[in-house]
Amino acid sequence: MRGSADFETVDGGDGTTLRFTGNLSLACLRDLPDRIQQIDGPVAKIDLSDVERLDTVGAWLIHRLARDKGATVEGLEPEEQHLLEQVAAAEHPIELPAKSADPFTRMLGEVGDAVVTAAHTMYGLLGFMGATMVAFWNVFTHPRRFRFNATVHRFEVVGVTALAIIGLMSFLIGIVIAQQGAVQLRQFGAEVYTINLVGRITLRELGVLMTAIMVAGRSGSAFAAQLGTMKLTEEIDAMRTIGVSPMEALVIPRTLAVVLMMPLLGFYASLVAIMGGCLLCWISLGIPPVTFIQRIREVVPLTDLWVGLVKAPVFGAIIAVSGCFQGMQVESDAEQVGNRTTTAVVQAIFLVIVLDAFFAVFFSEVGWI
Repeated sequence: MRGSADFETVDGGDGTTLRFTGNLSLACLRDLPDRIQQIDGPVAKIDLSDVERLDTVGAWLIHRLARDKGATVEGLEPEEQHLLEQVAAAEHPIELPAKSADPFTRMLGEVGDAVVTAAHTMYGLLGFMGATMVAFWNVFTHPRRFRFNATVHRFEVVGVTALAIIGLMSFLIGIVIAQQGAVQLRQFGAEVYTINLVGRITLRELGVLMTAIMVAGRSGSAFAAQLGTMKLTEEIDAMRTIGVSPMEALVIPRTLAVVLMMPLLGFYASLVAIMGGCLLCWISLGIPPVTFIQRIREVVPLTDLWVGLVKAPVFGAIIAVSGCFQGMQVESDAEQVGNRTTTAVVQAIFLVIVLDAFFAVFFSEVGWI
């Protein structure tokens, strides 16, 4: 039967020696660690020649004792000596977790991190927009590089297949605007001005804005997911390897399709919204469609149409560039595809609303009100 671990103190001319006996394994240590902690004074040597067995726990106990007392270890077999050396090599200080900051400081840190992240994102987005413009110039100066079939296909994906959902959304928005406007204007006996409200707000603002939000959620997210997946599967790297520019082959067709389709979709959405408002006015207010159309022609200036058509391609460029930029940022795993897709949609909608506010102030200053 293996003996329990024990030690004795031997005083000699060259200092105190601790002579260990028995089994220095976890099962046989018993109270040995506590007794070792009670040793006072210096220790010159640790003699392990009478030790029957030494495991990792016992080796760590001997190493810690030798380290704290500055003693030398003697009497080990080669295998046991190797184990002791491995235990000593594995020792490294453990960093204690930093003390958690107070809630206010943590909130300031999170706000600062968000600001820095936003600044880096905007910087990268501006750089990507510049690269897109350079790619446009290269395609313009070398027309053979233009991918006509890919661009036409994007026209269909971005524009034709979106007609149904954009039409339905715009029709319902037109009804809502007319209904809410009529309810409020009825208090003043001015229900006829519901036509003014529907015509101007749809052509000038909501037609293009709601179309941009729909395209951002539909096409912008698709661009980010497609390019992100191609980045993960190294298709984009393969394109660069064979001398094909990903900007010219992937980004230009998507950007061109959205920029050209946004004015058409915005105009279509405005017309459908006016139709929805016309239907509501006919049913609820008794205004026939002929009167509605005549009133629209009288009260809606042509500048409202131009305002919507000017904003539409700018919104389209922002949506396409944001989607392609976020897709190109995917690097490590499939989870990033989802994260970048979400970021592309949020970023595009945010920038569209910011630009819409800028355009509102700008057109007000130039007199298009």
